[in-house]
Amino acid sequence: MSTPPKNKGRRIVKINALTQAKLIEAMLDGVYNCQELADLTGLHYVTVLHYTRELHRAKAAHICQWEKDTRGRDVIKIYKIGRGKDAKREKLTAVQRQARHREKQKAMELSRIMMGGNHAQHAV
Repeated sequence: MSTPPKNKGRRIVKINALTQAKLIEAMLDGVYNCQELADLTGLHYVTVLHYTRELHRAKAAHICQWEKDTRGRDVIKIYKIGRGKDAKREKLTAVQRQARHREKQKAMELSRIMMGGNHAQHAV
């Protein structure tokens, strides 16, 4: 039988409990996305995603707002500890999506013309 470690008089801190406490404390404000939570707590990004998803599933946390990604879509969740309704995502209407697509097509066509290419060659 092995002898217990010599830790008399020392405070034993479980790392998992400490990082979870830091995560929950940071989520109380509802201002950090999952990447920022990972940076604050030292947890891996995927672990933060897992913890926040489970807190949300258990209704112990809710999505208080959405941040936009580089393409302007609402995909980055900001969680907040506590019960509440999830924030709604901002969606483009069909007309707005079509207008964006047409602008993109015009820009690509202008780019082809400026590059000296024949637009008939690229219209396949």
